[in-house]
Amino acid sequence: MASDLVTKAKEAFIDDHFELAVDLYSQAIAITPNNAELFADRAQANIKLRNFTAEAVADANKAIELDPSMAKACMRKGLACMKLEEYQTAKATLETGASLAPGESRFTRLIKECDEHIAKEAEKLPKHATVETTESVVPPTESKSLDNVTAVPKETQLAFNLSYEGTPAVKPKYRHEFYQKPEEAVATIFAKGIPAENVSVDFGEQILSVSIDIPGEAAYSFQPRLFGKIIPQKCKYEVMSTKIEIQLAKAESIHWTCLEYTGETAVVQRPSVSSDSHKPSYPSSNMRCKDWDKLESQMKKEEKEEKLEGDAALNKFFRGIYKDGDDDARRAMMKSFVESNGTVLSTNWNEVGTKKVEGSPPDGMELKQWEH
Repeated sequence: MASDLVTKAKEAFIDDHFELAVDLYSQAIAITPNNAELFADRAQANIKLRNFTAEAVADANKAIELDPSMAKACMRKGLACMKLEEYQTAKATLETGASLAPGESRFTRLIKECDEHIAKEAEKLPKHATVETTESVVPPTESKSLDNVTAVPKETQLAFNLSYEGTPAVKPKYRHEFYQKPEEAVATIFAKGIPAENVSVDFGEQILSVSIDIPGEAAYSFQPRLFGKIIPQKCKYEVMSTKIEIQLAKAESIHWTCLEYTGETAVVQRPSVSSDSHKPSYPSSNMRCKDWDKLESQMKKEEKEEKLEGDAALNKFFRGIYKDGDDDARRAMMKSFVESNGTVLSTNWNEVGTKKVEGSPPDGMELKQWEH
C-alpha cells in the first residue's frame, strides 16, 4: 500500500505535479511514519512549492532525526535554508552532508556559494532606521497566525492544528506569545505538563524549530522564520510545568515588530538614558513616566525630617546610634540588650565584652527569668 503511494508520488513529481506529490507522500508517511526516505522526498517536493520553513526544513529535519547518515536530507535542508537566506545554517548542514557523501560535488559548490553570501553580508553596513525608545521591554503580544496556507500536507496541518482546506483553526493546539529586550526575544509556548524528554528545540540562523511529540497524540511542530537573525549558540530554552520558555539571542539590537518574519524594515532599538542618572528607568505600561530615583530620594528625605514622639522617637534615636556606630559599638549594643533582657543598652564593647551584662528593672517592676 505505502509502496504504491510512493510510486505515484514519484511519478507526480516527475510530471511537475508537486502538490499531488506532497499529498501522496503524506499518505505514505501516515502508514510508515518512521521512514526517513519519505520525509526527505516530501521535503524536495515542498522546496519546489517554495514551502521552505514549516514544510521543507521540518521534513528534512525529521529525515535527519530518523537517519543521521542520510546525505540527501542534509542537501534538502541546506537548499531550503539557502532559499531563506539562512547561509550559516545552510553551510553547517551542507558540510555535514559533504562528510557523509565525500564524492558529491554539489555539496562543495553549494558550500562555496554560502561562503560568498556570508562574506557579502559581513561587508554590508547596517541599513536600519534608528529610533530612540524609553523602554527596553515590549509587552507580550500574540504572534501572527499562519495566513494564506496552501498546499500544506495533512500531517503538517494536524501539527499546526489547521483544517485540511488550509484555513487556520480558531484555536491552535498551544498558544504562544513573545516579548523582547534590546538583546533578546523571548518566545513562550503555553504547553502544560509536557515532559522535557518529549520536547525538541533547535535554533538556526533565522529559524526556530519546536517539536512536541506525545505518544498517542498528534505531533506539534512550530517552526517560524524569525523576524531577525539570532545567535544559535547563545539561545536556550526551559521546559516548565505550564509552559516552554525560549530565549532567542538577537544577532543585532533591532526592534522586532513580531516574532515571525514579515519583510518589514528593522529598527535599531536604542534605550534613552537620562544624562543626570546612570540607572535605567523601570519598564511600565503607564503612559506617564516616573522618576523613581527622585521619588526614592524624596521618601528618604521625608523619613529623615519626620518628627516622632514617645517610643517611636526613642526607637528612631537608637536605630540612628546603631546605624552610625562601628562594629564594636553594634556588638556592644546587641550583647548588652540581649543579656540584660532589654534593660541595658551600651555602646562600650570594652566594658561589656568581657562580662555578662546584668539587667536591673525600673523602679516598681520585677525582673523575671523566662524558661524556654
